Amino acid sequence: MSMNKTELVNAVAEKASLKKVEAEAAVKATMDAISEELSSGGTVTLIGFGTFTVLERAARNGKNPRTGEPLKIPAKNVPKFKPGKALTEGVNSGKKAKKKK
Repeated sequence: MSMNKTELVNAVAEKASLKKVEAEAAVKATMDAISEELSSGGTVTLIGFGTFTVLERAARNGKNPRTGEPLKIPAKNVPKFKPGKALTEGVNSGKKAKKKK
């Protein structure tokens, strides 16, 4: 089972006793704030939940999978999330995760 943005907004609205419009604005503002901080090279740490950071992926050589032709893959920044202890414990205290088939 997975949750999309609409389902997240509905869950936030229910848990925080907000109207869906207010919950959607809160979720959007949270994601925007995290994105802006990461774009400026910063990190976002939510104690107990986890830390969002940006890593620089070095340039490397690769191959076009269709033609086998070598190509250069440019360096780029990629977001990374490291879950906090409380989140990890919460995930592991529940039911065992279902294996994907």
